[in-house]
Amino acid sequence: MPRPSSATDAKASTLRPFSLDLHQAEHRTYSIFKVLNMTGNKTDIIQYHVTKCQIKLDLAWLFILVLLNIILVPSFSKQICLVMKPKQIFGLNPNVFFLGLVSFLTDVSSDMIFPIFSLFLFNVLHTPTTIIGLIEGAAGSIASLVRIFSGWLSDKLGKRKGLTILGYGLSTVAKPFMYVATTWGIAFGVRFADRVGKGVRTAPRDALVADSLTPEQRGKGFGLHRAMDTFGAVVGIISAAIVVFLWQGENWTLARDTYQQLVLIGVIPAVLALFVFFFVQEPKKETPRGVSPIAKLGGLLSGFDKRFKIFLGIIFLFSLGNSSDAFLVLRAQNLGNPVLYILLMLVLFNFIYASISTPAGMLSDKLGRKRVILFGWLIYTLVYLGFALASPEASWQLWILFGLYGVYYGLAEGVARAFVADLVPAEKRGTAYGLFHGVVGITLLPASLIAGWLWQVVNPAAPFLFGSALAFLAMIGLLVLIKE
Repeated sequence: MPRPSSATDAKASTLRPFSLDLHQAEHRTYSIFKVLNMTGNKTDIIQYHVTKCQIKLDLAWLFILVLLNIILVPSFSKQICLVMKPKQIFGLNPNVFFLGLVSFLTDVSSDMIFPIFSLFLFNVLHTPTTIIGLIEGAAGSIASLVRIFSGWLSDKLGKRKGLTILGYGLSTVAKPFMYVATTWGIAFGVRFADRVGKGVRTAPRDALVADSLTPEQRGKGFGLHRAMDTFGAVVGIISAAIVVFLWQGENWTLARDTYQQLVLIGVIPAVLALFVFFFVQEPKKETPRGVSPIAKLGGLLSGFDKRFKIFLGIIFLFSLGNSSDAFLVLRAQNLGNPVLYILLMLVLFNFIYASISTPAGMLSDKLGRKRVILFGWLIYTLVYLGFALASPEASWQLWILFGLYGVYYGLAEGVARAFVADLVPAEKRGTAYGLFHGVVGITLLPASLIAGWLWQVVNPAAPFLFGSALAFLAMIGLLVLIKE
């Protein structure tokens, strides 16, 4: 059956730039052959190399645009039809799918730009590891204070969607400024704004997902959301790897112009993500009344189950050893891997993470959240120990470690969020997720500062030994102190 005319026109308008790019690339190819037929003076040779680099950029842009066209146009047209009907998607409230699609597109964007942000600081801006730890830790920790407030505010207003849109919008506006970052101070400012945006959106978004699910669906629902989020990371990192290969090949260090191209292309899916919110609906629920905003904000932990408070303490202990993943990237380069290989390792990590998230969530619905989280933390303990003991002569070890790190994330990340929903009353979920993410984020500052100091003063293996030890202690705490 032919498509509706509006969809056909939209797709045709999307495809027009492709023909222009092909025409321009063909014209530049002709210019190359023309240069080759000349006498070979220095000016012609320089022009030849400039033209060749421009063709590589055209091909990179063309690949990304074709990929977006193939994935997004059929998906949007299909889901527009679905949302008009009162049907579920994958057996769940449509909100879960569309919030997952927002996360998918946002992660395509973010994971083209930020997975190798530490390499940009280290290779291009020549920033010491202690400052890298400060940047990653401070941005995450300060933004976490915003998470606590935004979660509380979403409970007070009884509305989640507006704060979620605001958070995604702030991150989208911040990203293009990474293109002009010439000092670590500017880079910190951009990273800080991006993390504040994440802080504004995370707790209300997770509460919005929880509000859209029944208790029996929470593991599956959060697992699906994490899977879509992480598949976005897979697409983003694969796209980044292609751009890096076209722009600088297998060079060991990251070049400034390569990173600038990643920023330019990465902004596109972040903008597209904001349009998906047209399909997200605010669930109908009763909003608690008669509570003073100041009193409620001042007593954030009041009204929560003792188990939730203990769980926050255990999460603090675990997170104190869980420094920024930037140190995993630096460790991979420290062991002799070029930028392209590191990106492919991150692809493996995110692919496994995305593949395991939904089955792990469904398993937690049957076996219980605690058992699945414990198994995930056990794998984390062994993985960090592996990063500490890895040898430069056997880089294959890192591929296994990044794969197992994806297993840990798939088992623990979404299930921990579902566990929070199990431990708290529905009317306080926004505050609970704010506290949960706040503890994780605030702890990121001391964790990353400790990791940076251990790296620089002791050796690059020391941060991972420290993280492995604290994760083991957190496992014992969860096993002994919390009962489901």
